[in-house]
Amino acid sequence: MYNSGTLTPGPDAFPDALHAPRPDAAETHPDGRRLTFALLAALFLLSGFSALVYQIVWLRTLALVFGVTVYAASAVLTSFMGGLALGSWLGGRLAQRVAHPLRTFGLVEIGIGLSALAVPEALRLAQTIYEAVHAQAPDALPLLTLVRLLCAGIVLLVPTTLMGASLPLASRYVASAGGAAASRIGLLYASNTTGGIIGTLLAGFVLIGGAGVTRTTQIAVLANLIVGGAALLLSRTASAGQARPQMTEVTAGARSITRVQRAVLVALALAGFAGLALEVIWFRILVLFIPATTYAFTTMLATVLLGIAVGSAVAAARLERIADPLRSLARVQVATGVLAILSMAALVVTYRLGWRTSGMVQACIVAMLPATLLMGATFPLALSIWLRDAAEEVGRRVGVLYAVNVCGAVAGALAGGFLLLPLMGSRGSLVFVAALYCLAGWLLVASRAEARMTRRAALAAGGSWLAAALVLPDIYGAVLERRHGHGERLVFRAEGVQTTATVHFQPPGQRVLYLDGLHQANDSEAMVRVHAEIGHLPIVLHPRPERALVIGLGGGVTAGAVAAHTGTTTDVVELAASVIAAAPYFSHVNGDLLRRPNVRLRVDDGRNYLMMTGERYDVLTADIIQPVHAGAGNLYSREYFTLARRVLREGGLMMQWIGHREDEHYRLIMRTFLDVFPHATLWGGGTLMVGSLAPLTLSRESFERHLTDPDTRFALARVGLEDWDALLARYTAGAEEMQRFVGPGPVLTDDRPMLEYHRSLEGGVRPLDISTLKGDVARHIVP
Repeated sequence: MYNSGTLTPGPDAFPDALHAPRPDAAETHPDGRRLTFALLAALFLLSGFSALVYQIVWLRTLALVFGVTVYAASAVLTSFMGGLALGSWLGGRLAQRVAHPLRTFGLVEIGIGLSALAVPEALRLAQTIYEAVHAQAPDALPLLTLVRLLCAGIVLLVPTTLMGASLPLASRYVASAGGAAASRIGLLYASNTTGGIIGTLLAGFVLIGGAGVTRTTQIAVLANLIVGGAALLLSRTASAGQARPQMTEVTAGARSITRVQRAVLVALALAGFAGLALEVIWFRILVLFIPATTYAFTTMLATVLLGIAVGSAVAAARLERIADPLRSLARVQVATGVLAILSMAALVVTYRLGWRTSGMVQACIVAMLPATLLMGATFPLALSIWLRDAAEEVGRRVGVLYAVNVCGAVAGALAGGFLLLPLMGSRGSLVFVAALYCLAGWLLVASRAEARMTRRAALAAGGSWLAAALVLPDIYGAVLERRHGHGERLVFRAEGVQTTATVHFQPPGQRVLYLDGLHQANDSEAMVRVHAEIGHLPIVLHPRPERALVIGLGGGVTAGAVAAHTGTTTDVVELAASVIAAAPYFSHVNGDLLRRPNVRLRVDDGRNYLMMTGERYDVLTADIIQPVHAGAGNLYSREYFTLARRVLREGGLMMQWIGHREDEHYRLIMRTFLDVFPHATLWGGGTLMVGSLAPLTLSRESFERHLTDPDTRFALARVGLEDWDALLARYTAGAEEMQRFVGPGPVLTDDRPMLEYHRSLEGGVRPLDISTLKGDVARHIVP
């Protein structure tokens, strides 16, 4: 069962027996009940909206403090979902004790909003703790991961626990209100998930880029307060015409759990595990077909939620007409696993044939929607069995089942990234997770069937899984063939916990590096020259560069260019171990930098390293990172450039690639850079910015000192920096010309990453014209 965020999964399907003591006929008029339910469904939709907004915003915000390594992200995700599980368990117990569950639900929603307002202050406290521990043990990964988990818990525990409690409370109210409780609670879940779809799309496509992270959060808080206030009013209205729900004591042996119900509990844990693992696998595979932008990931998440919303709504509506929910649940589990494979096979085959399934929306629908429709049907069917003969403990039962499902989901998310993808690859991981769904289906059948039936069920489930697995083509082969024809050959592939790195051979003799399907580097002369200049230029502009930092390894050419200056100790910070594993395939152009004695390599998040390190550098440069890619906004913001400035020694320089792009994007990056480095200069035909702490000075003597080493002189000549005049010819403009060009206007910030969310920018695409960006280099030359 997929978990989307706060009120996420949790449709409740209760049998008709789950009714409160019957009030008077006038008090249970069908029109009144329908109106009350419609209002409650609307509140659940709004609650789901705020839940997904929080999930997106908080995961993004916490990444700025703890980094975007898979270890940091996993710690944050575990804290978030762990809070949901805890809240569900506590909320289930609370639901049995309160006289007015709807009133309590309203107070919980208000509590979510108010605690969300306190998250920034809690984050500052967590950052202080994390920085203190990191300073004492910067290389103790297990300890740092534990501290991240604890700190994320400090930030998220209260709001996520309250989020988890909302479903059991609402379930208790609906079950006590009369009518078809099973269908109604299932529809509430569908409504909540629909709100999650709206929150995902609005946050990803409109709010974060257009209004910023802070205002987006405030909108979600307002939604929670509206939900809470409206629920309190609705509680007063409903209480006037409805019998008061009976409070019950929660005891361990309130109702005995049957063998079938225990099987349902295990199956829901497996479904939670498989659902989140499958999401991790889907997201890793789909970036091979569609660009890895924030809009792509938003569309993926919205597609998953769409399937769950529709599936749960259909299942809830048909629940009373299902004669054997256990058999239906078992079939749904097997079908989910089989469709997860067959849907991906359909995407691969149609993509290879040239169909338009490579579009962002089309690829998500083909690959994910069929299986997620069945995921949505899982929870209503499971609850209809789990809550059988449990009319007096509906809230507690719902809380337990939801908590078990979420705990399984946490384990699945961790296993998907840390174990399955590195050990089995994306194709093997997909097939394995599909087998877990089939196993869940078989366990359900085995819980009540005779041995013969159990064997037949195992044969049917296993045969279906095997048949689907056999038709699944090679995913990478299909992508390679469609994009590059039959001439390109895979040389190396590493599916790591962070990213998938592949090296391809392209006739007549070129090697290409792809990261998650996106071109990162190749060994062509033109590409090598661009990357090498990013490394060499800041080194030769500095009079005596003793220490340098390179953010990002890529193919290693930039870092190799810096390391070619043997008098400079070079630190390289790379996020993904799989990228490091690919670097030797480019040793002929990166100077075999991993073997150089003056190179120190660290696997870490570059921005987080800048924030935490006590080291100081003469030169800081970075591999090329496209600003519109998902997560890249954190490396183009004013806060990022401020962190970079912080690690520079007196006289230090920062090199920032800007490239040539559409006019508004170009001006945004340059204006932001100038905001932090007001003495910046522009080089390389307007493609490279150099930030300095003071006005830049150029000395012919210091430049020619770099030419005394024959190997360095040869390396500089390869990028056209063979003499002093060649260096001066690279100059484009100074700070005054750059300021006039960009003019006043907004800058990129962590709160408003406008380039990563570039669709929020107003106006159409305007071509770049930098013909007026010209300055006199003579002002920088000193004797």
